[in-house]
Amino acid sequence: MRSNRFQIIVEVVPPAGPDADPIVAELESLANLPVDAFSVATNPVAKARMSAMALCALVQQRTGRPATLHCTTRDHNRLSLQGLLWGACALGIQTVLVTSGDFVALGDRAVTSTVRDVDVFGLIGMARTAGLRVGVALDPRPESDGLDGAVERLARKADAGAQFVVTQPVYDEGSADRLAAATHHIGITVIMGILPLRTARHAEFLHQKVAGIAVPQALRRRMQRTADAAAEGLANAREMLAAARARFGGACLMPPFDHYDMLFDILKDSAVR
Repeated sequence: MRSNRFQIIVEVVPPAGPDADPIVAELESLANLPVDAFSVATNPVAKARMSAMALCALVQQRTGRPATLHCTTRDHNRLSLQGLLWGACALGIQTVLVTSGDFVALGDRAVTSTVRDVDVFGLIGMARTAGLRVGVALDPRPESDGLDGAVERLARKADAGAQFVVTQPVYDEGSADRLAAATHHIGITVIMGILPLRTARHAEFLHQKVAGIAVPQALRRRMQRTADAAAEGLANAREMLAAARARFGGACLMPPFDHYDMLFDILKDSAVR
């Protein structure tokens, strides 16, 4: 994450259990691909997963590549967050992605509570003080035209000490252009999110049900009409990788449903490490 060259990051969702061997073996299989680092999510969609810090340590040990720890204000109080940051440093984790975390579903709130006794801006400062490199997320809420507000919030995160930002997935060059124009003045590295589509149903679900993701109608129609939706999704992911190279400092590839094999097709034209 410290290089000035274009970075390719792969997002990893920890397993829902104690066995990390299968997912780490999948990541080891990417050894010949131009992947610079892994980014390990913390309890995505507010569902319990293996400790992201534990998986970061295992990934770094077995792949030899750095792992970014996602660190949320949702799951920890200030004392726990401080311990988490110091623990990350002790394990050789150099980078954290600071977020507020996904909201706990209404049906789960009877048994799961959120904490949030420190906000994102405070956690950015804590992480920088701990000596970590700090990234944040940008969610422009395309379903509500929230880019201006998201960029204003990003500028405040940069003022608090954020050094790079990872965007929500982007599916067309027009959206990439708007993001580039809107964030240029902030002066931090922008890593564009790329979430490959698998099926027409997948595209519709992301567009209709997942806040922060907008799949253009033209692409959804192509996914519906094509005889090979998976190939169409891969082609779009390769187009978005080229768009990110032309505009930003990196791309964060987010393979859906643990399909890390997709990366071989997406990155096949990229230089081998």
